[in-house]
Amino acid sequence: MITQEQRDKLRGWFAGRLPDDLFEELVEVTVDREEVTVVGRIPGPKLAEGVSDAESEAAVQGRIQEFRERTRETRIGVAREAEHQFRRKVSWGVECAGQRALFTHVAAPVMTRLRQPERQVLDTLIAGGVARSRSEALAWCVRLVQKHTDDWLTELRESLEHVEKVRAQGPDAEED
Repeated sequence: MITQEQRDKLRGWFAGRLPDDLFEELVEVTVDREEVTVVGRIPGPKLAEGVSDAESEAAVQGRIQEFRERTRETRIGVAREAEHQFRRKVSWGVECAGQRALFTHVAAPVMTRLRQPERQVLDTLIAGGVARSRSEALAWCVRLVQKHTDDWLTELRESLEHVEKVRAQGPDAEED
């Protein structure tokens, strides 16, 4: 489990290391065992009033693609330093005009054992065209749970951080 202090240090490192003109704002730095994801806000395209939704959408996508290509070398350099220091892959994303786009990021395999009733749930999602495989169906289920239980998961993460702090103060903690 990653502690809040570790998250804060990581966010601070990126806030200090990223060039000032890379993002308008550093929106989010998230971390797990495999990956650090850095998301920043970039300016939206300047459009004439009254443009269609299709034109606006295409302009935002174009802006995101332009940013991705133009900043590639800078982002790779920062990622290499961070990967060496934090021993995790670094992925990037942007927010632009209310849209979020994640660039190449880690899709870590997860192994699980499921009993027949749980497998039947996954197989029903496949039969219904929601997913093409059990792996995709399981990922869909995780996203659904995440969407509907965000407050509960946040509270659970905070509780785990408290457990880590208490554990660190225990008799096996290193003495100064």
